[in-house]
Amino acid sequence: MSLSPNHGPRRCGARPDLVVIHYTAMESFEAARLRLCDPAAEVSAHWLVSEKGECLALVPEELRAWHAGAGSWGEVQDVNSRSIGIELANSGDRPFPEPQMVALESLLSGVLSRWKIPPARVIAHSDMAPARKCDPGPRFDWRRLALGGLSVWPAEDPAPAPPESFPASALAFGYPALDPEVLLAAFRLRFRPAARGPLGAEDAALMADLAARYPVDVRGVPS
Repeated sequence: MSLSPNHGPRRCGARPDLVVIHYTAMESFEAARLRLCDPAAEVSAHWLVSEKGECLALVPEELRAWHAGAGSWGEVQDVNSRSIGIELANSGDRPFPEPQMVALESLLSGVLSRWKIPPARVIAHSDMAPARKCDPGPRFDWRRLALGGLSVWPAEDPAPAPPESFPASALAFGYPALDPEVLLAAFRLRFRPAARGPLGAEDAALMADLAARYPVDVRGVPS
């Protein structure tokens, strides 16, 4: 039985092959739970993870939760029908506590195993909707997930790439077709949160490395 009424069937017989990580942008786990279970809010997620490491199932994974909104990743346009949504209780300006990260790692491991989702398809809300979303934000430790085989990270010393290659590499990795400035901000938010200034050679090299090793639509999955 679902705790949240905000869900429906996955459209066109879709199965989840993405995981989208969010933060709740609310002051407490309980406030987030109430909102995600409020029919008037019309938002939900499959899982809500507390600061203390409690994993609360809100919508069965085989159903379509309402967490992603407008956006895309590679060929996927209806992200809700193709994804599992995980909300982390965090106001957006705090570190993610160790118990929460440990619980997320365990949860992710199970989700990826159950649905045979590769680590490259664990993404940020800000990845698939970079013009309007910034979660889970610069404090989230994506490199930690990658080291655990639960996401991906660029090589430490990637081959050089010209800055003008950045937009094409971003598209090949999965980012939507948006202005290069928007793509750069989304890329840095996840992979170089301390970086500032205009697009540089390091941005281009890291983005090209990700695109070469993890091209988004190599499996040819229809949207």
